Amino acid sequence: MDLLSPSIPTPLQRLSNADVERAAVQLYIKRDDLIHPTVSGNKWRKLKYNLLEAKTNGEKAVLTFGGAYSNHLYATAAAGNALGLKTIGIVRGLELETRENPTLQFCREQGMALHFVTREEYRQRNSEDYLKRISEQFGNPYLIPEGGTTGLALKGVAEMVGEVKEQLAKMPDFIATAAGTGGTAAGILSAGADALAFSALKGGDFLADDIRQLLNEYQQPGNLTLLTDYHFGGYAKWNSELLAFMRDFQAEFEIRLEQVYTAKMFYGLFDLIKKSYFKPGTTIVAVHTGGLQGLLRE
Repeated sequence: MDLLSPSIPTPLQRLSNADVERAAVQLYIKRDDLIHPTVSGNKWRKLKYNLLEAKTNGEKAVLTFGGAYSNHLYATAAAGNALGLKTIGIVRGLELETRENPTLQFCREQGMALHFVTREEYRQRNSEDYLKRISEQFGNPYLIPEGGTTGLALKGVAEMVGEVKEQLAKMPDFIATAAGTGGTAAGILSAGADALAFSALKGGDFLADDIRQLLNEYQQPGNLTLLTDYHFGGYAKWNSELLAFMRDFQAEFEIRLEQVYTAKMFYGLFDLIKKSYFKPGTTIVAVHTGGLQGLLRE
C-alpha cells in the first residue's frame, strides 16, 4: 500500500522528569504520531487491514462515520484518495453543512463526499437496519464503523504492541492509550498486553463493555483498566488547565499533543504518577495516537 509507506517501527522515546523519577517508574511514549503525515497514529493502525480487505475484495467505495473534527474521517479521506477508493463520510450534525472547518475542508479536498445528518439519525449508526438503508442509498460501499473499530482494526493495533515488545525487549507492565470507541485499547489487549484506557468521553464507563465485546474471540487478552475521570467535560471539550498542560508538555519534552485525546491521556497518566498509583519499577508505554490535525489553533 503506497499510501502507507509508513515509518515503522515508530520511535519509542523515554520520558522523565522529577515526578517520574520520584515515582521510580519507567515511562515511554510510542510515537505513532510519526507513522505517516496524513494517516497518523492509531488511525493508520486501524485502517490498514480494513482498507486492504476493501482493495482485495475489489471495492470501489468506502463509507464511514465521524464528527466535525474526526481524525478518522480525515485519515480515511486521505487513505482512500491515495488508494483510488471513493470515500463517503456520514457526519454528525446538520448545522455543519454550512460551517466548514479545516478537518472537513481537508476531507473534501481529498475527494470525500460528506453527507450531514441530524444527531438523532447519527445515533443509529450501529443499527443493522440503518446500515442497510444507508448502504443502499450510496450504492453498497464497503462499510467501516465510526473510529475504524473492527476486528481487522485490532489486528493492526496488535502489531504496534509487537513493535513495543521488540523495542523494549520485554512486554511493558501497561500500555496507555486515549479511548474514544475503545478499538485501540481492544487491540492492545488482544496482543496480551495490559491496557490503561483513558476515556475522552464523559460517562465513558460503557467503553468497558464495548471493549470486551470486541475481544470475544480472544482466549487470553490482557487486563483492562478504564479511567473515566480525565475527560475535561466530555468529547472535544477542554479548559485552560488542559491547554496549559499541553503547553508545558511541549516545552518539557518537545512533543505536541492535541486537546481531544492525547492531552487528556497524558494529563491523567502524570496525575496518577504523582499520586503514586504505580508500584516502583513499573514500566509504562503511552501511545501517541496522532490526531494533531485537530490541534486547537490558539
